[in-house]
Amino acid sequence: MSAAHALYPTVQLAATEGASEHRPLIITLFAAFVVATLFITVWAGRQTKSASDFYAGGRQFTGFQNGLAVSGDYMSAASFLGIAGAIALFGYDGFLYSIGFLVAWLVALLLVAEPLRNSGRYTMGDVLAYRMRQRPVRTAAGTSTIVVSIFYLLAQMAGAGVLVSLLLGITSDFGKIVIVALVGILMILYVTIGGMKGTTWVQMVKAVLLIAGTLLITFLILLKFNFNISDLLGTAASNSGKGGAFLEPGLKYGATGVSKLDFISLGIALVLGTAGLPHILIRFYTVPTAKAARKSVNWAIGIIGAFYLMTIVLGFGAAAILKPDDIIASNKAGNTAAPLAALEIGGGSGSTGGAILLAVISAVAFATILAVVAGLTLASSSSFAHDIYANVIRKGQATEKEEVRAARWATVAIGIVSIALGALARDLNVAGLVALAFAVAASANLPTILYSLFWKRFTTQGALWSIYGGLASSVLLVLFSPVVSSKPTSMFPDVDFAWFPLENPGLISIPLGFLLGWIGSLVSKEKADTDKYAELEVKSLTGVGAH
Repeated sequence: MSAAHALYPTVQLAATEGASEHRPLIITLFAAFVVATLFITVWAGRQTKSASDFYAGGRQFTGFQNGLAVSGDYMSAASFLGIAGAIALFGYDGFLYSIGFLVAWLVALLLVAEPLRNSGRYTMGDVLAYRMRQRPVRTAAGTSTIVVSIFYLLAQMAGAGVLVSLLLGITSDFGKIVIVALVGILMILYVTIGGMKGTTWVQMVKAVLLIAGTLLITFLILLKFNFNISDLLGTAASNSGKGGAFLEPGLKYGATGVSKLDFISLGIALVLGTAGLPHILIRFYTVPTAKAARKSVNWAIGIIGAFYLMTIVLGFGAAAILKPDDIIASNKAGNTAAPLAALEIGGGSGSTGGAILLAVISAVAFATILAVVAGLTLASSSSFAHDIYANVIRKGQATEKEEVRAARWATVAIGIVSIALGALARDLNVAGLVALAFAVAASANLPTILYSLFWKRFTTQGALWSIYGGLASSVLLVLFSPVVSSKPTSMFPDVDFAWFPLENPGLISIPLGFLLGWIGSLVSKEKADTDKYAELEVKSLTGVGAH
């Protein structure tokens, strides 16, 4: 799910009627956040002296600080707006998204966080290249990282364009493109000036704002129902028009065999994709020790868990307060449920309280988008500079200054691409792009990481087959799925070239990524370097020799 169609006719009407007179407040809130984060970025930029500072924040952040930043990086606009909408429309089945996103952190904690922190330096490519041929593996890792990040970026950029243009009363296409461009420029400034230090502090501020905003709306919804959860759920079920089925499994997934398979596919992608997301993986390098990496994941699980628990109240509260037809009229995917609920709980359209709450929640959503966009851009530019430029193009001969300069130029290039694509996608439903990012991460990145860390017979050919095979299969299957064509909620609803029935390719592409890595290693003519594997095993488990 995504924020790209975050707000449409119903909220547009509310914003026009209720928020127009309070637009100075809205602009003030947005401007205050932008100014504060730019100040943080400039302050952090002055402390960024080396490649370690730019890529990993000098490894100076504590477990709690990094856990807060990881939370800020992970809780995107898709989580904030999308999950609340899914619960508001589909009840129990919508909450399954929250469960999937949260359970995914157990995979990250148990299998990836500590070994990755011990084995690498700045990027996923460092881990893969330790025991394999550098140039082809780093090229593949860099390519996968950039593809995943670009798709994730596109969703966030388009969401920002719709959200900001709506609240500022901008309706023209040119105005929306200008908003997307301004978000892209902010993103470029955050990363080029502040590097990992600036980005981390922005993500920490955003995490606090998001939790505070969600807590406020959760409290007000519970207050309306006298803190009686049973009453809240009962009203939501009755108001939904679905009755008791709203609180039971099967409303969205379970009607047909295909929908059941789609649920399994989506669940696999959500649970496994997190441990392969590049902008999450690089966060483990910002702490000084493996112990701090474990602590940061523990803190992240606690913070993210609390947030997803509140999405129950947000989603079911929206279902209890709003009519489902109003939510769907605003956005077919339900992504407007949280802003609409904030408007209604504050007093409704035209009220000062409603306008203020709408402004606050929208500013929080904007903060969410900016922080996630900065993390994604840093991940992709770091991978290009460190993996492709320094180790493939320059063959390890680049100085730290040249590497950081390449990362900054890569940030500008990725920002320009994101602005162009975000402008083109401003009116598209980009839910498939977020699903694709998770599917690619789980199909290409995760199998390669796990094989590298835990299978001594894994070879360079296996890594290449796994990354490129997982990447190609997930992109191809989504391209020919209902996400892109054939349905009213598709990117191109007026055409039909969908032959793959599932909306998420994870059920096929993730096992294929693991299978190709295994087959590629078995049929490879080169022998796996078992001595290097033994070194990597000791390093990943003990931290001896870790950076």
